[in-house]
Amino acid sequence: MGSSPHPIPEPEILPPGANYVPPQQERRQRRPTWAVAPATYLLVAINCIVFLAMLAQRVSAISPTPLQLLNWGADNAGFVLIGGEWWRIVTAMFVHVGILHLATNMWCLWNLGLLAEPLMGSAGVLAVYLLTGAAGNLLSTLVNWVGSAPDWARYHDVGVFSVGAGASGAVFGIAGALIVLLKSPRLPVPPSELKKLRRSVIYFAVVNLVLGLSISGGTRLFGEGILIDNMAHIGGFACGLLFAVPMVPRPGSPRPVFRARLGVATAMIVAALVLFGFYLAKLAG
Repeated sequence: MGSSPHPIPEPEILPPGANYVPPQQERRQRRPTWAVAPATYLLVAINCIVFLAMLAQRVSAISPTPLQLLNWGADNAGFVLIGGEWWRIVTAMFVHVGILHLATNMWCLWNLGLLAEPLMGSAGVLAVYLLTGAAGNLLSTLVNWVGSAPDWARYHDVGVFSVGAGASGAVFGIAGALIVLLKSPRLPVPPSELKKLRRSVIYFAVVNLVLGLSISGGTRLFGEGILIDNMAHIGGFACGLLFAVPMVPRPGSPRPVFRARLGVATAMIVAALVLFGFYLAKLAG
């Protein structure tokens, strides 16, 4: 018989009492967390850098004024629809109203981003952050315009419109996308664990929406307190749900299929936001 191309090694005979040491297997080097979710860490870093730059320009770390926030790109229906400063729809999601606002938003962004990035990839996380954050700011702009436009027409003062800022609309958008993607049977995770994860994200969204509505309601009732931009939360959350509908999660999906569906989702939301923007411009004109 011919010899085998891969001969079987003979077992090693050890002397009595000798300790057997198995051959060492090459250990796989664990990737750092930031390398697993680079988009999440990039977004957190940008938000923190913007806040540090604001502090360097002597903006209050606790309670910045509306004018200070506007100077750094916060959203305002008057500046957007009257002044044509549409870029505020994007920049506002990187501006925060003090250190506590930044800390809570970044904590939520970090936790949800680490869960979302393996499912939708780095490009998907960047897309859902920017698009759902923009959707939330556009809805907030619409509601503020409709609610304050009569006062502006009377006084010709853009100052009657409230100032909006923060990443919370985009955070709610990521939560909305996760609720849809975690329903996928393609994920290589036990259904019971998926159900727990999905339930926790739903609880996060519901509790924070109710909390925001309650705080704003109390502020309007008593005339003092914090106003939460609930329209940005609702707009971002709804957009996140819509964004994830045509997608499949990256684990368990062929790469071309995942990329194609991510492209469809992105194009669909961009088209919807552009149409919404034209509607707002026409409404203000």
